[in-house]
Amino acid sequence: MRCYDLMRFSPVAGTRDPVMGRMLDQLFVRIRHWAVSLFVLHEESDQGKKGIRWRDNLPFVLFHIAPLGVLWVGWSAFAVLFAALYYLVRMFAITAFYHRYFSHHAFATSRFFQFLFAFWGCSAMQNGPLWWAAIHRHHHIYADTEKDLHSPRIQGFLWSHIGWILAAENKRIRVEYVRDWLKYPELIFLENIAYAIPIVEAGIILIIGHVLSLYRPDLNTSGPQLLVWGFFISTVACSHATFSINSIDHMYGSRRYDMPNTSRNNVWMAILTLGEGWHNNHHHFPITARAGFYWWEVDITYYLLVLFSWLGIVRNLVPLPDEIRDSKHLT
Repeated sequence: MRCYDLMRFSPVAGTRDPVMGRMLDQLFVRIRHWAVSLFVLHEESDQGKKGIRWRDNLPFVLFHIAPLGVLWVGWSAFAVLFAALYYLVRMFAITAFYHRYFSHHAFATSRFFQFLFAFWGCSAMQNGPLWWAAIHRHHHIYADTEKDLHSPRIQGFLWSHIGWILAAENKRIRVEYVRDWLKYPELIFLENIAYAIPIVEAGIILIIGHVLSLYRPDLNTSGPQLLVWGFFISTVACSHATFSINSIDHMYGSRRYDMPNTSRNNVWMAILTLGEGWHNNHHHFPITARAGFYWWEVDITYYLLVLFSWLGIVRNLVPLPDEIRDSKHLT
C-alpha cells in the first residue's frame, strides 16, 4: 500500500471553478513555503530516507534545550501556574480531539467545532491531526508487531518513546489511514501550517509576559520567563507525557484484558494524560469515548467530554457496553 504525501494533495482538486482552483492552489503553495515545521519537510519523505537524520531534527533538539533558559529567567508562582494550565489545556486537546475524535470517531461534533478542535490540537506542537490520527490508527492495526512504529517490545524504550518521531520515514502522512478526513480542505490547511500555530502562540505568550511585567509587577514575571515556563517547559512536558503512552504504558502497569499486544493500565500515566494511561482498556475497546472503564479509574478527558455534550458542543459519545467491559478478563 503506497503512502502518499499530503503536501502534494490539493485541497481544491476538482473544484468547479478552474480559475478559483488555481488561485487557491497558489495560496496553499505559498502557505506551505512559509509554514514552519520542526519536522523534516514532507517532500523529502518520498526519497527513501530512513533513520534519524540529526541535521533535519536540529530544531527539535534545540526546542528541548530551550527549557534550560529557566537558569536565566528564574521562576515565579504565576509562570509555573500558567505553564501547568497551558499543559492541561493542550493535553486535553490531544486526548479528546486528536485521539478520541480524529483517531477513533468516539463522538460527533459540528464542522465548526471540528476545525476549532483541530486548531486547538495544533497548539500542542505534535503536528497536525491527520498525521497524528494516521500514526495512531497504524499503531492499533500493528501494535507490538514488526510493523509497529513505536513498540518497546520490538524496538526498545528509547525508540518507542522518541526515536521513531525523529526517523525520516515517519515524517510523511499516511493518508490511506485518514481518507475519511481528506474531504475537509480546512483540515489539510491546518496540517500544512501545524507548526506555525504554536509559534504564533509563543509570541503572544512573550508579549503577555512583557505586558504583565509593566502593569502587574507584583506577579514577578516577565516576557522571557513566561515564554520559558508557559511555552517551552509546558510543551516539552506535554509532548513527553503523550510519548509515554507509547513507551511506558506498554511496559509498566497492570493488564486487565488478554490482548496480543503489551498495552497496560497505569494510574500515574492516567493522571498525567487526563485518562489515556488506561491503555489496556483502550486497546480492548478503542472506539468508546472513555478510557477509564470503572468509576475508580479517573478519566478527566471523558468527564470533560460529558460536560461538552451537556453544552451541545459534542454529541453521540460512543458508550462502553457492559458485555464488552466484562469480557476477556485475565483475572
